[in-house]
Amino acid sequence: MQKDIELSWLDTESDLSTGVTWGVPWARGQLHTLPTFDLKTTDTKTSDLPVQTWPTAYWPDGSIKWTAHAASISAQQADPQLLLARTSSMNKQEKVVIEETDERIQIDTKEIQCTIHKRDSFFIEAMETKNKTICKKGRLIGIRESHHRTEGIDTYRQEPFYSELHEVTVEQAGPIRAVIKVTGRHKLSNNNREWLPFQVRLYFYLHQTEVKMIHSFLYDGNPNQDFIKGIGIEFAVPMKGPLYNRYVRLAGEEGFFKESPKGLLTLRTRGDYEDKYKQQIQGKAICLTESDQAFKDLLDDAATWNHYKLVQTSADSYAILKRTQPGCAWVRAADGKRSGGLVYLGSEIGGIAVGLRHFWKKYPTSFEINDLQAEAAVVKTWFWSPETEAMDMRHYDTETHVTSSYEGAEELRSTPYGVGNTSEISIHCFAATPDADTLEKLVRKKESPPLLICKPAYYHQTRALGIWSLRKTDTALKRKLEQTLDEVLAFYLQEIEQRKWYGFWDYGDIMHSYDPIRHVWRYDLGGCAWQNTELAPNYWLWYLFLRTGRIDIFHMAEAMTRHTSEVDVYHKGPYKGLGSRHNVSHWGCGCKEARIGAAGLHRFYYYLTGDERIGDIMDEVVNADYTTEYIDPMRAYFPTDQYSTHTRSGPDWAAFCSNWLTRWERYQDDRYRDKLFTGIQSLGKMPFRLLTGPVFGYEPKTGELFYMGAENKGHHLIFSMGGAQVWMEMAELLEDKGWQDMLVEFGAFYNLPPIDKSRLTNGEINGVDWNIPMLSASLVAYAAAKKQDKGLGDLAWKLLLADQSHWHIKSPLHVEEITDYLHPILEIKDISTNTAAQWSLNVIICLELVENYLDHSYEKMLKATN
Repeated sequence: MQKDIELSWLDTESDLSTGVTWGVPWARGQLHTLPTFDLKTTDTKTSDLPVQTWPTAYWPDGSIKWTAHAASISAQQADPQLLLARTSSMNKQEKVVIEETDERIQIDTKEIQCTIHKRDSFFIEAMETKNKTICKKGRLIGIRESHHRTEGIDTYRQEPFYSELHEVTVEQAGPIRAVIKVTGRHKLSNNNREWLPFQVRLYFYLHQTEVKMIHSFLYDGNPNQDFIKGIGIEFAVPMKGPLYNRYVRLAGEEGFFKESPKGLLTLRTRGDYEDKYKQQIQGKAICLTESDQAFKDLLDDAATWNHYKLVQTSADSYAILKRTQPGCAWVRAADGKRSGGLVYLGSEIGGIAVGLRHFWKKYPTSFEINDLQAEAAVVKTWFWSPETEAMDMRHYDTETHVTSSYEGAEELRSTPYGVGNTSEISIHCFAATPDADTLEKLVRKKESPPLLICKPAYYHQTRALGIWSLRKTDTALKRKLEQTLDEVLAFYLQEIEQRKWYGFWDYGDIMHSYDPIRHVWRYDLGGCAWQNTELAPNYWLWYLFLRTGRIDIFHMAEAMTRHTSEVDVYHKGPYKGLGSRHNVSHWGCGCKEARIGAAGLHRFYYYLTGDERIGDIMDEVVNADYTTEYIDPMRAYFPTDQYSTHTRSGPDWAAFCSNWLTRWERYQDDRYRDKLFTGIQSLGKMPFRLLTGPVFGYEPKTGELFYMGAENKGHHLIFSMGGAQVWMEMAELLEDKGWQDMLVEFGAFYNLPPIDKSRLTNGEINGVDWNIPMLSASLVAYAAAKKQDKGLGDLAWKLLLADQSHWHIKSPLHVEEITDYLHPILEIKDISTNTAAQWSLNVIICLELVENYLDHSYEKMLKATN
């Protein structure tokens, strides 16, 4: 019997009641049926908590590989340490109640009741708590802007759009967690045109007052004509009672802006009224009687502040403004740097708090409150604020710059058509106005959502996410390597803040390469700007998290997953399933390739959190190989011939393998396992197996690869885009001796001198374009481990520890303080994200596979250099 699984909170500071979903891996053969689980706390006085469980992946033998779990935990039960334990029977418990008709879905968590409409525009018909309607008429909103130029003058035309529902379904109806999925398109009010497909998921947990919302939309307009001026969500909030008992709260950096449309401050506010004024600011209902008539007359004469807004225009600037009515000026009320991203609107009957995650990191954002004196005020949360310039999704130039700027293709295929963006919203219902401490906790909670995680050693022992190592500190050299890994990560965490890598379309990505002359990353140099998953930084970050459990690494990897899975990949249109190579514009490069959006880059986040949106995206790319019939990845090098398309063993076929492997393990879909075997068998028939190519003819319908010669393109891309990781995992999962032998052969062959390559292949392979040896370290280590070959083990470490120009990381990192820039900065002159990601990733893998050769290899290198 498996021991209880030790769990801990990713963020240990949360002390609120919460619903939580998390993932747990299992060793092969451990779970053949799905057990029932409880959460055990360290408090013996607290009963075990029931857990809702479902499988998310399977091993090849049919046993369960990953499970997702949901629980509803009160503040008193949120122990730092919890145990996931099997139980013999499901505890009797209350359940989330779902009632569905043709027109609507009603959900009751025992704390809130939500009615979701299936038609028209308003998908949230109403939300109630304690028999009070807290909000209603929830719908998506936006503004389209078109540009026209006449006689040298630009004019702008704006029109609103609103959500138009196509399908509303109950995606999950568990006892603890319920998920409602809403899909549709936005409809322009002036001409009924539908555009911008959206997907909204609403998450409900038993006994929780919070509704979590994940909102995703796709851009399907013409970037030269269809500018998004604003996009967001609005709710109507019933108002009851006098204006001085209506409340606005807007989050600043630490505290809250607190006002009412009719404040009790007047020129004559003294004594008792000053005390009432203080109570009003605290959110307490004020009672004025007939004896207070003179004071009420003063209030009637005072201005009514009917509209408020908080606008975050950059990562370091927001403003709060208010006005009395349309046609009057906005009055600047407060300024700050980074808003906490939460708004509360309520009255005597309670109210609603709406939080937008990454509010300042994904600027421009804003909150807007209107009609506070009406029977129902309106609160709007803008994911892109209409208070700033409209989104400009056009390319940065009208031509490509292949030779001078490392852009990937002569064709200008820069189009945002089909890219997406996801926002995370939290909605809280209150029967009375909450205090500032409660609201502050909500800010922290939505910025760092509760997540339960396992210990690194447990993740590692299950082998459920490929080959990687735990931290190794038992020798001086291993400690030095771990220190270097930490230094590289720390530098990038610092760079995100120092370089302000924030913004709606940018947050989560990092830059590609550095310009030490201008002291900037090459943000304007074609293929050297945004990274866009080049050389697999996602793997680097996720393996760092698995081996440490650090929250800062998780949040960086999470942001990269959200960005690279949404913005860098096409979700519809002619390039669906492919992504854009690194460029000044995220979608700018003419190279549209499968490796950008390979499912293996994102499955870490899916398995750890159970996030359904990432699951959808991994499903979308499963047939990306068919898209290459439309846009051949090798079209610039090989003419049209008898093959449907062409593919490289890597990164193209390796990315297909990543997609198919993920599909197979998630759904036990043997069609995609068979495609893996078909490709392996095709390679096995080649004259030199995996050493052949790397370019082949390809047939998507069957998955067959066809021989087109050897050394017909460069070889380092075969494995450096995540190919090594997915292929090694395939070798362990498929238990295919032929495939394992091919990987061993490839790792042993890659760094041989050209004369030996030629001798072993009868002169067919002469060592042309077998580049950048460091990138091959993982496969060299794999070959060393399988063959127990000390020479290959020494070579793997030599590739990482011996200087190879900029493909080597030297410790300590040479960080300099620069003063001849806009402001003082810290820089590493020769930094490259390609190197940082691949060197770190290869070290992590080599510490697992060839740890036993490390110290000997290093001593040998020192003697050679001396």
